Amino acid sequence: MTFKIYTKTGDAGETSLIGGVRVPKFHLRIESYGTIDELNSYLGLVKDSVLDTQTMQDLQEIQDRLFTIGSVLASDPEKSKMKIPDLHESDVQFLEQGIDAMNEQLPELSNFILPGGLLSASYCHVARCVCRRAERLVVHLQTESEVPGIIVVYLNRLSDYLFVLSRKLVHVAGASEIAWRPRY
Repeated sequence: MTFKIYTKTGDAGETSLIGGVRVPKFHLRIESYGTIDELNSYLGLVKDSVLDTQTMQDLQEIQDRLFTIGSVLASDPEKSKMKIPDLHESDVQFLEQGIDAMNEQLPELSNFILPGGLLSASYCHVARCVCRRAERLVVHLQTESEVPGIIVVYLNRLSDYLFVLSRKLVHVAGASEIAWRPRY
């Protein structure tokens, strides 16, 4: 099967959800899955900046799950009859286990950390911020439409995962975390 890159169906500022319903491109559902797509792109950047094979594989797994989330969000819950992949509690557990494993290798966190210290860690922080924005959009979407609650849980856990991954990357590289030193 080949996909045509341009369809011209969105030239008037509308797009179709899975299920055929046409909505404006600024619709909250579109903003939600568009932000998931943005997050997935940043994760690709993170993945391409790390050297550890296991981390690369874990990030690819997360990217796959983000495609699942995007599929759910791109579907009209009332009209779509198409079989859409779904998220599982084991996907959240995958993130939690990753967080726990990374935390075991890290010094105790004693202050707030400024983003930076290493290019790959900075990419993680950008991805973490996009993840938080995606989470806020999906929570907003839940007030207007049906969205599985596990998506919010997954995004919440993913932002934590990305924070801990940034710390791990700095630590493994022998670089220094940049502590926030507030002025009083």
